[in-house]
Amino acid sequence: MKTTSIKQTATFDAAPGEVYQLIMDPKKHSAFTGSKVVMSAKINGKFNGFDGYIHGYNIELVEGKKIVQAWHFTEEGWPEDHFSTCTFLFKPVGKKTKLTFLQTNVPEQIAASLKSGWKEIYWGPMKAYLSHKE
Repeated sequence: MKTTSIKQTATFDAAPGEVYQLIMDPKKHSAFTGSKVVMSAKINGKFNGFDGYIHGYNIELVEGKKIVQAWHFTEEGWPEDHFSTCTFLFKPVGKKTKLTFLQTNVPEQIAASLKSGWKEIYWGPMKAYLSHKE
């Protein structure tokens, strides 16, 4: 199986710790995705969302700075036992946060749909969630 990588950046109107929590806090993650999310905050702890469409486990967690997780997508062309590695890096830029995202070991035939999926299902809704917070 040929694999590739996806690299994206997004800027959010929030502090790094707040953006980190959008991914790691199951209630906040559920709020912006509209899907029930189970998320462990421990190394090797498991997560899943979108009715099992995604699942995986935590590899490295540095509060407000870095998340590294193994992700599996239940999608045609994605081998059952295959995980990609997703790295989320949070950097303060003034009062905002620059998120640098890297997903490696992505099956080549699925990369295009995942590229747009991250923007449509994650970055866009995260920005909308942050703009409507109290």
